[in-house]
Amino acid sequence: MKSEKHIKITGYSNLSWKDAIVKSIEEASKTLNHLTGITVLEQRANIQAGKISEYLVDLDISFQIDNVPNLIQNNDEQDSL
Repeated sequence: MKSEKHIKITGYSNLSWKDAIVKSIEEASKTLNHLTGITVLEQRANIQAGKISEYLVDLDISFQIDNVPNLIQNNDEQDSL
C-alpha cells in the first residue's frame, strides 16, 4: 500500500515565480525522498522602488512515505536466497 504525506513550503527567487518553484523542488529533494508532485497554492511578490524585487510561491509538496517494514522483509528474503 502506498501513502503520501504533504507539506507546505514557501520558495523565493529574484528572477521569477517559475524559478522559485524549481529551486524549491531542488531544495526539498535534498531532504525528502520520493517526491511525487506539487500544487502551487499561491504566488505573490515583494515590490521595491516600483519593481518586483522578490517572487514568492507557496507550494504543497507531496511525497511517498517509506515503507520500512517491507524494506526489512525484502532484505530478509534476499538473505535467504
